[in-house]
Amino acid sequence: QVQLVESGGGLVQAGESLRLSCEASGRSISSNAMGWFRQAPGKDREFVAGISWDGGSKYYGQSVKGRFTISRDNARNTVYLQMNSLKSDDTGVYTCALFRYGTGYPGVPEAEIGSWGQGTQVTVSS
Repeated sequence: QVQLVESGGGLVQAGESLRLSCEASGRSISSNAMGWFRQAPGKDREFVAGISWDGGSKYYGQSVKGRFTISRDNARNTVYLQMNSLKSDDTGVYTCALFRYGTGYPGVPEAEIGSWGQGTQVTVSS
């Protein structure tokens, strides 16, 4: 069983940046695609970004393309989300996820998510 722990969330002003980290423990995640999801108050959880096991393929939700960058360090068993030019609409709980299959492509059923983190709050004030 993999445990995922996010960190790096906080309160920032619009236009600023944050870097989220997701550290895995229990076993290596180097053979799994990983991803970030977020949920704003009163809204459904949405896909933010996904990355293949080797970092060779990356996918982004439409609303974050060009502003967010997902990366991973398999030696550290960690996945990152660099968030630039933050907007108030980016406010929400950001959760790290391990994909059972595939390359981290958006739209997979939640049954294909093997593990979820607890989430970290990101609040962007305008």
